[in-house]
Amino acid sequence: MPRFSERHGCQPEDAEITIRQGAPNELRGVVVGLANECGMRPSHLRSLVCRVLRRREDKNNWTEFPNVDEEVRGLLDECEWFEVYDVVEALPTHFSSYSACTSEGESADAYFEIELNRYFRRQGIGWQLNDGVLETRGSEEFQVTIHEAFGELMDKGRQTAANEIHEAIKDLSRRPQPDSTGAIQHAMAALECVARDATGDPKATLGTILQRYQGLLPKPLDQALAKLWGFASEQGRHLQEGREPGHEEAEVVVQVASAVARYLSKKSAP
Repeated sequence: MPRFSERHGCQPEDAEITIRQGAPNELRGVVVGLANECGMRPSHLRSLVCRVLRRREDKNNWTEFPNVDEEVRGLLDECEWFEVYDVVEALPTHFSSYSACTSEGESADAYFEIELNRYFRRQGIGWQLNDGVLETRGSEEFQVTIHEAFGELMDKGRQTAANEIHEAIKDLSRRPQPDSTGAIQHAMAALECVARDATGDPKATLGTILQRYQGLLPKPLDQALAKLWGFASEQGRHLQEGREPGHEEAEVVVQVASAVARYLSKKSAP
């Protein structure tokens, strides 16, 4: 039966994201607990964890509980934060042979993803599991903007621009260090691609397009975007030593570029 909170629609608000480059001790235990809930015996989980971490199993531990279970927890407690997420990504592919975990018949991998993402949101952890791959998670507004922009571009057959947005998210999701510069480059490339298509000017840069086609964007949005292009050109293309953009700056560029790309795509649709 669904939980009381689920039956009555009582869900806490998402916590502010405060954790990206880290895996709190509690999370490491939650991963083990969820794997157990999905039908994984400690010995099976140990084999997977040792494979991912390149560690040797302790053959002196053969009792599932508490010996092997404690060994697994110890391995996860001791490893680097990004290795915890490596284990998380390796788990769903091992759930396919296990039985459903809920009364609604959810598969084990779906249950694991739903419950882990719920935990991430409640604890302010800036990651989300999407079809077995961990991706960076921003605010709700960020998630909605990216999702809607990607869907709009795919619907309109602008796959190149959509792929650039996808690559921007991948760069923000890199571990242990996100590629903020790459994310900015890909996001602006997506916008430039849509702007070229919308104006029929396939070789112009976005900066040239903004100057050449005054009515492309309403004022003063055109001026704001020109400044964003200047910032992106400096931070994403002409990077100087010691001035690498942070994750927050890159996230803002990705969100704004995605939103404007979606706007231009809808505006230029036949």
